[in-house]
Order: sequence, then structure tokens, then C-alpha cells
Amino acid sequence: MAVTAPPAPVPVPQETKPARGLLHRPTATRGFWSWWTTIDHKKIAILYGGLALFFFLVGGIEALFIRLQLAQPNGTVLTAAQYNTFFTMHGTTMIFLMGMPLAVAFGNYLIPVMIGARDVAFPRLNMFGFWVFLLGGIFIYSGFLWHGAPNGGWFGYTPLTSTPIAGVPGGAGPALPGQGPNFWAVGLVMLGIGSVATALNFIVTILNMRAPGMTLMRMPAFVWMMFVTAFLTVFAMPCVTAALIMVFFDRNFSTNFFLASNGGDPLLYQNLFWLFGHPEVYILILPGMGIVSEILPTFSRKPLFGYAVVVFSGIAIGFLGWGVWAHHMFATGLGPAVVTAFSLSTMLIAIPTGVKIFNWLGTVWGGSLRLNTPMLFALGFIAMFTIGGLSGVTHAIVPADTQQTDTYYVVAHFHYVLFGGLVFAIFGGFFYWWPKVFGRMLDDRMGKITFWLMLIGFNLTFFPMHILGLEGMPRRTYTYAPGMGFDGLNLAITIGAFIIALSVFVFLVNIVYTARRGPIASGDPWDARTIEWSIPSPAPAYNFAQIPHIRARDDFWHRKYTEDEEGRLVKLPAGAADAGEVLLSDEEASKIHVPSPSYWPLVASLGLPILGYAAVFKQPFLAIPGALVLLYGVYAWAMEPSTAPEPDVE
Repeated sequence: MAVTAPPAPVPVPQETKPARGLLHRPTATRGFWSWWTTIDHKKIAILYGGLALFFFLVGGIEALFIRLQLAQPNGTVLTAAQYNTFFTMHGTTMIFLMGMPLAVAFGNYLIPVMIGARDVAFPRLNMFGFWVFLLGGIFIYSGFLWHGAPNGGWFGYTPLTSTPIAGVPGGAGPALPGQGPNFWAVGLVMLGIGSVATALNFIVTILNMRAPGMTLMRMPAFVWMMFVTAFLTVFAMPCVTAALIMVFFDRNFSTNFFLASNGGDPLLYQNLFWLFGHPEVYILILPGMGIVSEILPTFSRKPLFGYAVVVFSGIAIGFLGWGVWAHHMFATGLGPAVVTAFSLSTMLIAIPTGVKIFNWLGTVWGGSLRLNTPMLFALGFIAMFTIGGLSGVTHAIVPADTQQTDTYYVVAHFHYVLFGGLVFAIFGGFFYWWPKVFGRMLDDRMGKITFWLMLIGFNLTFFPMHILGLEGMPRRTYTYAPGMGFDGLNLAITIGAFIIALSVFVFLVNIVYTARRGPIASGDPWDARTIEWSIPSPAPAYNFAQIPHIRARDDFWHRKYTEDEEGRLVKLPAGAADAGEVLLSDEEASKIHVPSPSYWPLVASLGLPILGYAAVFKQPFLAIPGALVLLYGVYAWAMEPSTAPEPDVE
């Protein structure tokens, strides 16, 4: 008689609880408080985008006040001091608190899902970068509370901003009284810390976390442009950081970096600032180029024309961008040899930029075009950026640049590049990826209204500035006398600015209206090409149910289509668009490890504004709690217990 062994006892599952020591507390994963502790790259991207849009509105309101002041001669809407403050804060906000963070928002959301990763390389560092951005923006604007709002221009030229403050030993009285330049310098240093942290995160993520088969030359063009942008940020921000620290020391401790009367050199500041400032132009515009390079192939139903050329042109722009900074300084008397060299380099950098434009036109040419809102904004980007590029080439002609310097011609040029470039691309990106982020489609009719209002308002605002500049109207001037021929064009410019504001209002109405009533988006509503469209909309916390294996550039497209003998598209029977939409159950999703939430990045970041206020108000005792908060936050962050799951034991 056979004897069977009794069945092995079934192990009783033990409840696992997180460690509750000093350095670890349970954190919310859902609801309002989860946004304070999240380290999910997608939620962080939404936070970046929402806050950057808020600053976009603030900077836009400042611009409207500027235009109301200049709508007619002898304007009285703003005083000279108020105009300087609004002018400074408008430029600072649009560049450092809107343009760069919006690019980061797109990079944060899209880079992992475009390369087949579940998150960025350093999720907590990612959230730290956001908190530094938020606190840095609050810090700069808090100057209004102490009558110390920045007022020396968004460029902060010395010695205007670096003359020592009265009462400091050796100080003869400030060129700009008050704390404005101090808030500006310290706040931008804080923002630089967050920018460099985020850029390093992007670099490591792209180099180390690509899905199997995702070679560098299979990466989407947007990821490549963000890769170049990240390197520019890492190397450019230290230049302006050094300049800002020297400004602060000149102003508060009577050092002599930029004071010519004491042996300093004001042009040293300009060299340092524009050594950052011109790469900064490409830090802002390259992400826009990447966005357009994704939209055009989708709505042309063609691959990106000359993909490798687009990639290497972006790299060339990033490289050559370091050699053109002095064309901002042709009027400073650099000498014929230096001026000639930078004139030639300015002409040279137009080549890879022009190549990209022809690549985009080649993508559209012969395509099966669909003129949805994202495509309209992408085409608008090409047209407006081309105008800005052509006016920029005129700055390479030294005699012409000398005449144009400090006139409204320059204002027209850089707005065509940055607004006509970055903002048009960003709005195209909003309409393109909105369904992937939020799961609902924005209204296309309102989107087209937004586009046409913005296009008309933009050109009515900034094209007449070319004429005003050639007629001699100086920039950075809060009023002008009647009878100079500036009246009519300035009124038209002000009307155009309010049309732009109306376009943004329609966009905001679109967001509110479609938040509950917008059509539910499928995983691939545009019949797109890249792998972020193979996952559900909105993307789940784990991004991919299974990490994809990439077999070709535009891999998702090749899973959906093939070509017949005559080169015509044929949809594959498998229909990868549907097969790719896999949403796991809660039980299945729980088996995928994603990093747990943490509030230590927030704690660490809180130390920076405390240190900033200690510096501005020269309160060394305030620096002690600031340093302690920062160091304790970093220490606790580093010592958090690992949340990686234990390996299964058979």
C-alpha cells in the first residue's frame, strides 16, 4: 500500500509594513497630498507644465501693461520705475520661469515613454528640481513684498546692477537702490541649481535606460534635441552662476569684479552672461525643434525626412552655439579681429538651422496632410522661426548690427525666434500630446481658433517692431514724445498683444471645457509613429506592461503598417495600435517596481530660499537653519530605505 506524504503546509502571507523609523514615513500615493510627495515623472511633468503656464500668464500680464504704457506717446499707465520692474520681470519670467520649465515638462513626460523606460534615472532628484523651480520663482517675485522687485533688465548689465550698496564699507551708493538686483541674482542661482539637476537626470536617463534595441539612431528626434539641450544646460548655467555671484559680491561686499573705477571690467560680465545667453537661446529653441520633428511626420504620414541630418544638425547647433556670444556685443568696441570672427560664426550657425527647415519642408512635401491643430502650430513654427532666423542673420553684418543694437528691431528678432519658435511649438505639443497625458482630446475647433488668433496677434505685435527699430525707436524706454512717427505702429502692436492674450484665453477655455466633456482618447488617436502611443491614454504609472523590444526607427509605425510593391502603405492585420494598449490589473501592476513617494526632496529644497533670504538681508544667523534644513533633507533623502521588492523564494 502506497503511502503518500502529507501536503506541504501553505505559507501564510505575512503583512509587510514599511519601515517607520526617523527617516521614513508612509506617504500618500493618491489624492491631493500625493502631488507633494510624488516622484512619478509624469506627475512631475504635469506640475512643471501647470506652474510654467501660470508664469506664462503672469509674464503675459506684465507684457500687456508694458504695451498699454507704450500704446500712445507720453503714456502714464506706468511710471519709469514701474516700467523697469515690469520689463525686467517679463523677460526673466518668460525665459527662466516659462520657457525652460515648459521644455523640461515635455522632456520629463516624454523622454521615458519615448525610449521605453519606466521612469527617469533619478526620480527623487527629478522632484527636487521641480521644488527648486517653484521656490526660486516665489523667491524672485517675493521681492515685491520688500519693495525690492528686480528692475535692472532681465540681462542685469553691470555696473548698473553691481555698484555697491550705500552703507557697505567702500560703497558709494547703488546705481540701482533697493534689493531688486539681489533678489534677481540669488533667485537665478537657485533656478540654475534645479536646471542643472534636471539636465543631468535627462542625460543619464537617455544614456542608460533605453529599451532593448533602442539605439541612439533609433531614438525619436525630440529625445535627441532634449539630449543636446541637457548638455547645453549643464555647461551654460555655471557661466551665468559665476557672473551672478560676482554681481552679488560687488554689490554687497565691495569686491571689484565689474567696477571700472576700482580696476574691474564691466565687459567681463557681458562675456560671461552671453556665454550663457546664446546657448540659452538654443536651450529654449531645440526642444521646440524636437516637438515639431515629431508632429510633422505624424500629420504628413511620412517618416521624418533626413532623420540623421536633423539629429546631427541639432548637435551642430549645440556645438556652434558656444562660438557666437559676442555678436551681442558688437557695439562695445571689441576690435575688428574679434568682430570679424564672431560675424563669421554667426553666419555659420545659420547653416544647420536652415538645413532643419528644409528637412521639415521635405517631410511635408508630398505627404498626406491632415491640418489638425498640432499640424497648424508646427507649420506656423516653421514660418515664424524662418522670419526670425532671417532677421537674425542681419545681426551677423556688423554695420547693420551696430545700427540695430538697442532698437526695437532686436526685440522683433528675438520674439520671432522665441515666441514664434518655442511658444508655437509648445502649443502644438500641447494639442498633440494632451490626450496621452490626460486621456481626453482637446477641442480641435477651439484649437484652430487659438492658432489663428495667435498667428494674427503675433505678427501684428512683432512685425511692426522691425519697422520701428529701423526708424530709430530705442528699446527699454518707457515713453516717447509725440510727432516722432512711432504712434500708429505702437498702437497696432498693443492691439496685437491683446489678440495674443485672447488666443491664450480661448486655449484655457478649451482646457476647462474638455476636462469633463472632451472625447475619450484611445492610446493612439493620431495614428502616430513613436512608442509612447502604444500604451494606454493616460499612461499608467508603470508606463509599459512589458518593456518593448525596438526593432526599427519609428518602431510603433512598423508594427501597424507595411508597404506593397508600389510603396503604398498597407495596414497589418494584427493592428498593433490596439494590441499595444495593455492595461494591467491592480494585482499585476503591484508586481512592477516603481520608486515610492518621498517628501525629502521638498524638505531639502526648502533650505535654499532660507539661505537666499539670509544672503539678501545679510542675516548670517538665518543661514544656519537654512543650511540645517538643506543638509538634513539631503541626508534623510540619501538614507531612505530601499523599496525594491525582495526576490521570490521558491
